[in-house]
Amino acid sequence: MDRGASVCIVGGGPAGMMAGLLLARAGVPVTVLEKHADFLRDFRGDTIHPSTLDLMDELGLGEAFRALPQQRVETLSGVVAGRAFRIADFRHLPSRNRFIAMMPQWDFLDFLARQADKSNFCLQMRTESLSLVEEAGRIVGVRARGPDGETEIRADLVLCADGRHSAMRAQAGFRPQAFGAPMDVLWFRLSRRASDADATAGRFGRGRILVTIDRGEHWQCAYVVPKGGDARLRAGGLPAFRARVADLAPLLADRVGEIASWDDVKVLTVTVDRLERWHRPGLLCIGDAAHAMSPIGGVGINLAIQDAVAAANLLADPLRRGTLTEADLARVQRRRMLPVRLTQGLQRLVQNRVIARVLDETGAPLRPPLALRLLDALPPLQRLPACIVGLGFRPEHVRTEPQAAAP
Repeated sequence: MDRGASVCIVGGGPAGMMAGLLLARAGVPVTVLEKHADFLRDFRGDTIHPSTLDLMDELGLGEAFRALPQQRVETLSGVVAGRAFRIADFRHLPSRNRFIAMMPQWDFLDFLARQADKSNFCLQMRTESLSLVEEAGRIVGVRARGPDGETEIRADLVLCADGRHSAMRAQAGFRPQAFGAPMDVLWFRLSRRASDADATAGRFGRGRILVTIDRGEHWQCAYVVPKGGDARLRAGGLPAFRARVADLAPLLADRVGEIASWDDVKVLTVTVDRLERWHRPGLLCIGDAAHAMSPIGGVGINLAIQDAVAAANLLADPLRRGTLTEADLARVQRRRMLPVRLTQGLQRLVQNRVIARVLDETGAPLRPPLALRLLDALPPLQRLPACIVGLGFRPEHVRTEPQAAAP
C-alpha cells in the first residue's frame, strides 16, 4: 500500500523526532520511519542540555518535561591525582534552564512522540528504510519494510536522520570526511548509593580516563582507552580492569565486582566526521547523518536537535506552499555548518592536546595542567566552557507557529 507525505523522516532518534514534532506542529504532514519496535535501547548519550531544555519551554512543554524522572547536573569537574577541579558551572548561563538534565534517551523520545500533533504526525515503528526512490535526478520517497510488508512512501522531502552509519546517506552518494580520534570508550554501570557524595566528573590518570555520571540509581561510567585499546585491555583480564577502575575512582572500589563479565562492558568506537554537502534535490541529512561528533562534552544529541529546529524553521513555509527547492535545503546547511565546524574543531583540539597526552602511558606522572588550575581558581572562567557545552555556538529557537495541515 502506498502512502503520501510531505516529509518522510528516516530515523526516530533525537534529530528525527524533533524535526517531526516541529514540522507537524507547523502544519506539514510527516511520516517518521523507525526500524526498532520501541526506543528501549542503551543509547549511553543521555544528556539533555540547556539549549534543548529552553526549546521545551518555547514549545510550552517545559512543565511536562520537568515532571519526568531526571537528574540535574549543575557543575562539571575533573579529578587529577585525587583532587577535584571544577571545569564548568552552568548556574550562571543566560538561560532559564541552568543545568544539564540526565534522562534515558528512550524517555525523551517517547515524550516527543506523545507531544507530536497526531493530525500531521505518523510514527511507523518496526519499519526499516530499504532504499531511496529517485526520479529524474530527484529523491521522491523511500521504500521501506514494515509489519505489513514492503511499502513506498512518497514525499516532497526525505530527511535522513538515521545516525552516523546512515544507510540512506550512503545510497544518496554522500561520503563523510573523517578526522580521526585518538580514543574509544567502554561503557558500563555500577550501583550508586545514597551515601555517595561524589558528583558527575571526569577522572584522569596516566594512560586512562574514567567519566562517572550520576544517574540516580546508578553510575553511568565511561572508561576511555587509546584507539583500538579495547582488545589489549580485555587480554589483560577482567580483574585487572576492575582494579584500574577502582584506582581512578576509589569511591567505586567496593562495587567493581558488579562488572561480572565483559558482556557488561559495551564499546563505543569514537569517530568524528562530517559531510561537506548535506543535501541533494529532495533529500537533506541532519544530525549524526551529517556530522558525527566526539563524545567530549556530550553535545552530539543537542547539535542534532539544533539541526532539526533549523530545518523546521527554514523549510516549513516552502513545504506548506509546495515550493521547496534545493536552495532551501542549502540554507539549512549554511546555517548549521559553522557551529558544527567550531564544535568539532574544539573537540579535536581537546582530543589531540589533552586526551591523547593523558592516554600516553609512557609519559611522566600526570599533573594538573595550568588551564585546569586556573578554571578552578577563578570561578567566573567556568562560565565559558559551560556556555560552549550547555548552549553551543549557535543555539536555535523555535520560529514556526502552530498550524493545521493544508487541506
